[in-house]
Amino acid sequence: MSAVSEHATVLLIGASRGLGHAIAAEYLDRGSHVVATVRGPGRTALHDLHRTAGGRLEIEQVDINEPEQIHALRNRLGARRFGLLFVNAGVTNRPEETTADVTTEEFTRLMITNALSPMRVIETLAELVAPDGTIAIMSSGQGSVANNERGGFEIYRASKSALNQLMRSYAARHRNDPRALLLMAPGWVKTDLGGPNARLTIDESIPHLVTTIDAQRGHTGLRYLDYLGRTVAW
Repeated sequence: MSAVSEHATVLLIGASRGLGHAIAAEYLDRGSHVVATVRGPGRTALHDLHRTAGGRLEIEQVDINEPEQIHALRNRLGARRFGLLFVNAGVTNRPEETTADVTTEEFTRLMITNALSPMRVIETLAELVAPDGTIAIMSSGQGSVANNERGGFEIYRASKSALNQLMRSYAARHRNDPRALLLMAPGWVKTDLGGPNARLTIDESIPHLVTTIDAQRGHTGLRYLDYLGRTVAW
């Protein structure tokens, strides 16, 4: 088993596959109790993980693009409290698409799924996080405006930059919140979203990302960090 996590209880939104599934597995390996969500009713890799979790994994169904489902999850969780709320959500489009040729529907899909919906989750579920806990969202290094020197992935970059801005607004409105607030950049990882040419494997990213999240517990305010704990330029 890895080192015991600083977060004994984790509410993980978006864990059916890829990075979310790996984060669930990592926290289980570190001894946490995890409530993790999937989007639809079908069987996923998370359900396979449930068989070996020793009762420490609960699976909930929620589509974060449907606000009523977020509120229904909130009601089901009742008075429970978590050390960590982590929102993992992200879709992409064809990397060569620009504002000149992306359809309005595709632009809207990315903005809703990557920016608006994750923040709606935070707004609805934040009260479930303990006062000394952590609220984190999966962002991306491509959300950095300062570091965008090569272009490409224009619409995806814009959606993650929008997410970062919305989270900064949330932090400003809750400047006296004692909890750690995090925007996490996992690196370019080989997943369905990252593609086969990505630089990192899941095993090279996620254990470090979880260690970074755990290390931030007790540090108030908003930080934009990569998987190794390095500050990402806004």
